Amino acid sequence: MKLHLLETLLQLFYPHLCPVCNENTISADHFICTSCIQSIPRTEYHKVADNPVEKRFWGKVNVYRATSFFRFQKGSMYRVLLHELKYKNNPEIGRFLGALAASEMLQSWMSTVDIIIPVPLHPRKLVIRGYNQSDYIALGLVSIFTAAECRTDIILRTKENVTQTRKNVFQRYENTAGIFSFNTDEDLSDKHILIVDDVLTTGSTLEACIKCIPNFPGIKISVFTLAVA
Repeated sequence: MKLHLLETLLQLFYPHLCPVCNENTISADHFICTSCIQSIPRTEYHKVADNPVEKRFWGKVNVYRATSFFRFQKGSMYRVLLHELKYKNNPEIGRFLGALAASEMLQSWMSTVDIIIPVPLHPRKLVIRGYNQSDYIALGLVSIFTAAECRTDIILRTKENVTQTRKNVFQRYENTAGIFSFNTDEDLSDKHILIVDDVLTTGSTLEACIKCIPNFPGIKISVFTLAVA
């Protein structure tokens, strides 16, 4: 009772504001207000085979399934969620959104995932930013998909590429070639692997990540991103 009263007083004087609409959230554990959560422009692609996200990988890499939680459009008020996650030192919003997405995808192919691998950052960029936003998204997913394990040791980023911003499709492909390496002798035969990133644009980074994984017998590789451009 006292703890609830203290939280109420703190919320009164130091409100937790929703980054999307700037209104009060329920508590510090709710990074987005209820109204904005309900209005997130969900793709629902996890329910659809051969969806637009999966088609981005056709003819490039063998992807079992792929989906993104919401649409990322120029001018959309929900762009701020990715900005907060990536540039505003707010990694916990990634965990929150990952768990939210997973809770809505429990009855889908994602429930069969064995290993969740967040796309790694180069060590220098990790030091500069202080965290990998994809790690937090993956932790949110695994908090719901409890049969899966989050692994950051299987794939390493061995080459630091320049920013992808303002590059065309071919330039992005060239910029990401050979930037990842497979870092284990572990046998991943018959495993369902989920590669996780924050946003899907051309898919070149995810493609490079998938290409470094050996073709183990029976392996299935799927993709999840918070947003798709």
